Amino acid sequence: MGKALFVTGTGTDVGKTYVTGLIVKKLRDAGYRAGYYKAALSGAVPDAQGTLVPGDVRHVQEAAGIPPGGPAAVSYVYREAVSPHLAALWNDRPIDPERVRADFARAMDYYELLTMEGSGGIICPLRWDAEQKLILDDLIKMLGLGTIVVADAGLGTINAAVLTIEHLQRREIPVRGVILNNYHTGNPMEEDNRRMIEEITGIPVIAAVASNAAELEIDAPRLAALYH
Repeated sequence: MGKALFVTGTGTDVGKTYVTGLIVKKLRDAGYRAGYYKAALSGAVPDAQGTLVPGDVRHVQEAAGIPPGGPAAVSYVYREAVSPHLAALWNDRPIDPERVRADFARAMDYYELLTMEGSGGIICPLRWDAEQKLILDDLIKMLGLGTIVVADAGLGTINAAVLTIEHLQRREIPVRGVILNNYHTGNPMEEDNRRMIEEITGIPVIAAVASNAAELEIDAPRLAALYH
């Protein structure tokens, strides 16, 4: 049985998948048997044969050099670029948490360090019907995971990062660090954003990622120590 860490974001389009690819790549380059898993993906584009291509999953696998042949990297794939709960309703294919638990367990058995990526922000409904209501934070609790929060480095990130962290803490979900994306070293506002997030929450910003960076600037053993 391996160890795992959950990557969430302060919202949609903050670069969560991009940063996740850098995380897994850093670990694999350092010799760890690192892998990736995502419970649900919406906004998949069909290929020439009509098969839905899970773009986020493909990006992480290619960026990190994860070879084919491992356990399922995603449990549910939807075409519509909407919240998973809505895509599930439209397709009459609701997310079954027990299937997610089983797929996650298989990935944990296969990999030494498993990075699980969320969908959207922390309050992302995964299922919302008469039978069951499941939000992303419920899934994290169910799997007993700690988290990394990915946030954009720019204007507004103090509010978004602090609210996300405080919500996770209220739910007693461990927050092991923040990673800022689209960071410009020397930018006084972004450097202040970094300082203020740390001072308000007490959670360290463990890395700051420049736009189109090819590497995550953090020691691999320090990163690996965040997995439990």
